[in-house]
Amino acid sequence: MSHLRSMLTLCLLLTAAVTLTLTAGCSDTSEPARTADGKQAVTLALNWVPEPEFGGFYAALESGQYASQGLDVTIKPGGAGAPVIQQIATGKVPFGIVSADEIVIARSRGAKVVAIFTSYQTCPQGIMVHSDRNIESLEQLFKTPGTIAMEPGLPYGKFLTKKYPPASDVKIVPYTGGVAQFLNDKTYSQQGFIFSEPVTARRQGANPRFFLTAEAGYDPYTVVVATSEAFLEKHPQLVKSFVAATRKGWELYLADPSAANAVMGKLNTTMDAQSFKEAAESHTHLIENDHTRANGLGSMTLERWETLSLQLVELGVIDTAVPASECFRTLD
Repeated sequence: MSHLRSMLTLCLLLTAAVTLTLTAGCSDTSEPARTADGKQAVTLALNWVPEPEFGGFYAALESGQYASQGLDVTIKPGGAGAPVIQQIATGKVPFGIVSADEIVIARSRGAKVVAIFTSYQTCPQGIMVHSDRNIESLEQLFKTPGTIAMEPGLPYGKFLTKKYPPASDVKIVPYTGGVAQFLNDKTYSQQGFIFSEPVTARRQGANPRFFLTAEAGYDPYTVVVATSEAFLEKHPQLVKSFVAATRKGWELYLADPSAANAVMGKLNTTMDAQSFKEAAESHTHLIENDHTRANGLGSMTLERWETLSLQLVELGVIDTAVPASECFRTLD
């Protein structure tokens, strides 16, 4: 369950800025193929392998929610460095999973991609530490001697090191995946996702504590469904139907993840059933909150996008703030 995707995907995004600019207007808006029973065939490209952060999509597929909306959905697993944002921008796929900061960065470089649904209301990324170090906050961590494995060049890393300048005896090193070094070094902390690295560490005998970057103030929407403006403009009802089915899928997954976990477990044999179960239990509070109970799962706010865009300017990731209203669409 090693998660290098936040590092590799955003690095790929930044180095592909020229490609995005050149291809931003090339989205394929051709009519989706029809199956024998008349359903519209579309693909959802994941940015990682099947794991619980994608549970709602598999639940929607397996329970027939997409089919009930007249859609024949293929979920395409991803991996390290999967160029999902480019695939969406160039029309290679109609839907893909990205993060909110990827969308803002891509739009700043001319790619007309938009968010239509977010799985996580609170970003599940953070830093994992050993509980017996008695670290009580990220601020304290960055002042306590030890090693932190993270990517300071990525937006979340820039934010943390700017807000909490590391003490001279704190060593920041690149995160290379896995939890082996964490298990062997009590002074070692590392980046991760709440549903991944902490679960793996606990299964191997550690007692980790996890601090969300959201708690420090950097909280981009995560596991975001994006499409291109061109596809949305040509197929508004299809996109709306996809979002409705996805929302229902997440409702089903939060109520009982077992069926979708079983399906994902067959596709991702690196995780056992217990890991799937524990991971699914770890992130419910980041997906559902008071906002979703009032506005529905997957809904987003203008204020959150405005904050993120301004943060990326302040961090030097983009030159000029991207209008928040251009970054997402409300389809209800």
